[in-house]
This record gives sequence, structure tokens and C-alpha cells, in this order.
Amino acid sequence: MDRSKRRASKLLIATLAVLLGLGAPTDGVHQESIIFATTTSTQDTGLLDVLVPRFEKANGIDVKVIAVGTGAALRMSGSGDADVVLVHAPEAEKVYVDSGDLVEGRRVMYNTFVIAGPAADPAGVRQAASILEVMKAVAARGVFISRGDDSGTHKKELELWTRAGVDPRNVKREETGQGMGATLNVADQKQAYVLTDKATYLALRKRLKLAILFEGDPDLRNIYTIYVVNPAKHPKVKAAAARAFAAFWVSPAVQAIIGEFRRAEYGEPLFIPDAAKQSP
Repeated sequence: MDRSKRRASKLLIATLAVLLGLGAPTDGVHQESIIFATTTSTQDTGLLDVLVPRFEKANGIDVKVIAVGTGAALRMSGSGDADVVLVHAPEAEKVYVDSGDLVEGRRVMYNTFVIAGPAADPAGVRQAASILEVMKAVAARGVFISRGDDSGTHKKELELWTRAGVDPRNVKREETGQGMGATLNVADQKQAYVLTDKATYLALRKRLKLAILFEGDPDLRNIYTIYVVNPAKHPKVKAAAARAFAAFWVSPAVQAIIGEFRRAEYGEPLFIPDAAKQSP
């Protein structure tokens, strides 16, 4: 075979490889895309800005991020409108695991919920011995801003009211229907109490007057788990790419990045890597 024919043959093989999606990833060339439904905290803190481009560059897969409350992310998995989800509401997640919509769950990281509020602390939250005492104190003497968006944070808030024996309808409470960052801004403007994940609070702290008034209760651990949407139940799911993305989050290199993410800036990491533990 002469040189021109060999060149033509190589070009044909390369073209077929691209058409069939067999070529190795190259920078800027994304051969496939997946939909990633995740929580607003991963976006508001800037973590996605660090990790998603790294995955895309290494794998040639475009990640379309939809940052919403956990409830909305879970509903996307139930309708097959996402390929992979990262969420933080274990009880709500279990419903979708049991229904077969979510598979291959792995714990990725955790942080904590905290109660933030006005530095003057009119409800006396700082003196509370437990988060349930906090909720009772806010109900009696404070104003509370809720996300009200069926997110993991909203679900946690409602759980805490119930366990504290408080009907939230009897609390001076306003729902924003928005993400964590926007809800913190509303609470700041109104100088009200709010339940927030600590990572988002720290990421926005420079523009907030709110102070962290209560933290450290074991009930306030906030666990993030990544799942693949079940391709056996939802055939349009891009299973191989979704599994690659999920594996990326629990890989040692990425876990190390998570553990150091913004540590130098805040004196503590925003998220604690937790991939060594299987999802509940």
C-alpha cells in the first residue's frame, strides 16, 4: 500500500473512531454528556468549579450541572432526567433506592449544619444545650427563615421542628423557596435565624452579618452521597459515563482535593472526605 493510501486508511479509521465514540479524550473535545443533579451547596461553595472541569478534561465527557434542592434532584432521578445525583437527605434517598431509581450509592463527604442568626441572639440560642432546645428557643422568641424548597436542608429543618415538638406553622417563619445562598442573604437582611450547612455559610461569610450561634450537635452531621440513576429502569441513562463520574468523586485524588478545598482560606475544610464508608 503506497503512502497516500495508508494516509487515507488512517484518516478513515480515525473518522470512524470519532463517529463511534472510540477515540481517546482530547482537551476541549467532549464526545458525550451527562446530566448531574446536585445540591446548591456544592455550587455555592465553588466545589463544582474545581472538580467538574477536571473530570471533563480527563474524560472527554461534558457534565451538565443542575444545582437544585435535594428533593428536586431526587425527583429527577425518579423520572430518569438525570444520569447521576449527589444529595444529602438519607431518609429521602432511601425511598428512591428502594424503588430502584438509584443504585450504586457511595458516601462522598460530609459537613455539618449550623444555626446562624443575629449576633445579639434575642432567642438565647447560644445558651442551648442541644439543637432541639435551639428550635424551641427560636420558636418562642425568634424569627426563622426557611428554604422551603424541599431541599436536604429544608427536610432537616422540618425534622428538627417535629422532634422538638414544635409546629412550624406557629413559628414566626418565612419560606424563601430558594437555595442556601439566597436564603442566607434573606436571613441576613431580616436579621433572623436560619439553618444552613456550614460550608455555604463560610463561603459567603464575608458579606454576611449573621453569626454562627450553635453547632456541634451530633444530629447536625450533613452526609453527601452520590448515586447512579438506574439504567435498567431508565434506559436513556448514560450508565458508563455516569459510573465514571461517580467513581471520580470517590477516587483518592479527588477525596484529597475535597479535604483541602478552601482549608487555607477558612482554617478548616468546607467538606470532610468520607468515601471510605458505603452509603446507608
